[in-house]
Amino acid sequence: MTTINTDRTTTTQPSTKDLVKVAEPFLSERPVVRGKFFYADGEQMLVRGVTYGPFKPTEDGCEYHTIDRVRRDFGRMAKAGFNTVRTYTVPPRWLLDVASENGLRVFVGMPWEQHVTFLDSAKTRNAIIKRIRESVRTLAGHPALFAFAVGNEIPPSIVRWYGRPKIERFIRRLFDVIKAEDPGALVTYVNFPTTEYLKLDFLDFQCANVYLEDEDVLRRYLLRLQNLAGSRPLLLGEVGLDTLRNGHDKQVEVLQWQIRVCFAAGAAGTFIFKWTDEWYRGGADIEDWDFGLTDRQGNDKPALEAVSRAIQQTPFNMDRDWPRISVVICTYNGSRTIAETIRKVAVVDYPNYEVVVIDDGSQDKTNSILYRLGQELKDLCDLRIVRVDNGGLSRARNLGYQHATGEIIAYLDDDAYPDPRWLQYLADTFMTTDAIGVGGPNLPVPEDNEAAYCVAHSPGGPNHVLIDDVVAEHIPGCNMAFRKSALEACGGCDPTFRIAGDDVDLCWRLQDAGGVIRFNPAAVVWHHRRDSISGYLRQQKNYGRAEAMLQNKWPERYNLLGHAHWAGRIYGDGLTLPLIFRRNRIYHGRWGTALFQTLYTRPAGVLHSMPLMPEWYLLVLVGLVVALAGLVWNPLLIFTPVLAIAFGLPMIQAIISAKNADMREVRSWSQRMKLRTIVAALHIAQPIVRLKGRILQGLTPWRRPKIKKRFVWPMWRKVRTIWTEKWIDPNTMLTRHEYLLRDSGTWLRDGGDFDSWDQELRGGLCGGVRVLMAVEEHGQGRQFYRFKAWPIVPGALLVLLGAVLGTAVLLCWGGIVELGILLLIVAMVLSLRAFFDAGAAMAAHSYCLSQLKAAENT
Repeated sequence: MTTINTDRTTTTQPSTKDLVKVAEPFLSERPVVRGKFFYADGEQMLVRGVTYGPFKPTEDGCEYHTIDRVRRDFGRMAKAGFNTVRTYTVPPRWLLDVASENGLRVFVGMPWEQHVTFLDSAKTRNAIIKRIRESVRTLAGHPALFAFAVGNEIPPSIVRWYGRPKIERFIRRLFDVIKAEDPGALVTYVNFPTTEYLKLDFLDFQCANVYLEDEDVLRRYLLRLQNLAGSRPLLLGEVGLDTLRNGHDKQVEVLQWQIRVCFAAGAAGTFIFKWTDEWYRGGADIEDWDFGLTDRQGNDKPALEAVSRAIQQTPFNMDRDWPRISVVICTYNGSRTIAETIRKVAVVDYPNYEVVVIDDGSQDKTNSILYRLGQELKDLCDLRIVRVDNGGLSRARNLGYQHATGEIIAYLDDDAYPDPRWLQYLADTFMTTDAIGVGGPNLPVPEDNEAAYCVAHSPGGPNHVLIDDVVAEHIPGCNMAFRKSALEACGGCDPTFRIAGDDVDLCWRLQDAGGVIRFNPAAVVWHHRRDSISGYLRQQKNYGRAEAMLQNKWPERYNLLGHAHWAGRIYGDGLTLPLIFRRNRIYHGRWGTALFQTLYTRPAGVLHSMPLMPEWYLLVLVGLVVALAGLVWNPLLIFTPVLAIAFGLPMIQAIISAKNADMREVRSWSQRMKLRTIVAALHIAQPIVRLKGRILQGLTPWRRPKIKKRFVWPMWRKVRTIWTEKWIDPNTMLTRHEYLLRDSGTWLRDGGDFDSWDQELRGGLCGGVRVLMAVEEHGQGRQFYRFKAWPIVPGALLVLLGAVLGTAVLLCWGGIVELGILLLIVAMVLSLRAFFDAGAAMAAHSYCLSQLKAAENT
């Protein structure tokens, strides 16, 4: 990979040409960020850009030639299809006027001494800040201004010298300076793979220079950058190829697929480096690089025509044979938002689709609204409305694909609406990969009220789970699409999930059948969050119920406490952050020379994650009861500090999570503090109501296997046997045993490569059994299986029992007999619980062996 460092340490001085009269500006409104894309004049704007300059300064210090030369170049750019120009130094204001004449916007770079140890001297820092402030003032408010780049490729050795946090803080300071001078301006920092690890979440959009000459490598890396960008646009600051070393034909070929890959990966735009081979840097003309689309004499290179054709077919060539897509919208009492949803879907930019609306027995005004929309939109899109009695969300989704004529089914909630090119990005992923399902981001609607804004930054939202940068483990139901053949093969959604959970179940079933689900970061839908706190809490209680139903159906995907084992990472806003006191690690390579330097986040361990669990609040409740009892019996007040710690940990997590919520669009400090306080409260309340839903549906830490005989005496090394006349592979026998255990709701795990046992069963949190199988071969296919089971107690419980007993003895020895006896009772209760949990696990094991033996006898 080749990277070009284009920073400058000087700025263009005001020129007499600033006074030259130019035509009336053509542009009137500056672009804004909305989700993953830029918008201008109410329309989505894909950045089709090219870099320009700097050139050898004229006598009066101008680095951009004359106004006539710029007008001629900008006219040619506009004719070629470009809409944005990137400069690396601050241009005179007249250059933006000329850009506006030609319908171009200017991405202005802010040069400063980033290639030296600039943080060592307060004088240097202050000079940089002063220069940037003065430069912004010269261009502030201009309608042709696209954005400011607060920096460009700080060398990795400088970043390592100071450390990531100091560099991030200084860039943030420069960002704030620009925003103070021009609040409406977009601001970014242009990064590159060697310092990819910089965390600059405050920027308006993510921008990176990427020089990769392998198509597949570029595609994969862009998808990685998309995940780093999150809900912000990704803009490529430079792509290109040098003709001096590679030739004109190679430049044409590479630029064409670079443009195609960039836009197909969901980038909001890209800049071609550069317009002309002419380039002045460091006090000299650069003669040994020829990246331009035109040569030094201004003549077109072959790449200019090729690039012009390519950028005018972005993001996709619409002459392709696009598959037919059926957009399925299921609604129940959705009168508040259904009209907005259908009107937005009716105008998406896609040549071959239909809209199927399933009205699942609505009791409000939905029916009349749908009738009116059917008349209003009959000439605009293929809209069909199906009315049925209420049967739940899953059944409605199944009816949707059964009534559809498309080969792809795209599900959309009735409180969501898509980006204009939503279906294009979904369809392209289906057309170019083996995916049977594709999902995309669902972003909160910016215009929603204050409560919805807080809910969007609170836990429990519709987040996606990615195994890597491409493959998804789960895509939320508000924005998911599947091949119709895959839905028919698996039977669609499970109708037992009436409110929630059907999307998780469907994704797991499709993946178990060998299917691959992918994620496209540009397939965006806008999803209204709950607009009241009470509505949000009701939703979370229902999600808790759905979790319990999923655990009953998929016990192997849940741990002992009833929490899902995700193979991937959860992405989205509102995640509660664990208390991790270990630093993240950055891969620098030997001597800091790696081309791709990545930040690795260490996963939270069990102890750090425990306060995140809803069940943690059961411990808090027990502690509260004990503390209240201390008002009657003073010795119990000794547990008050334990209660304070137990409740304090989730409080700290809630405060940290609210503090890290992305609220950069809220400028008022007092308003931001108010919103963060509400978000922190929701981080505390959400697991409590989620726990309520789980318990109401039977998902409790004290649940037992679902068998008739609930207890068998947990004898040490109990052996049971099975005789079979027909040979069975031992692995098959253990697999059958495992299936029967899972059907009974028993939690189990298989032994590892170094374990001397085959399976571990748990009857509860405090006890279980381990099973070892041996087989005797008696010839002619006859076998005698032996199963040995013995009780176990978790090591953590043994440590706890030891601590409780030791404390009890010390208290009795010190004369506090009553409290010592109380702790002895606690130890006895825990011991009995371990005994009965082991007995429940032994009962499940005995039940499964009896089923296996009965099957062999028949």
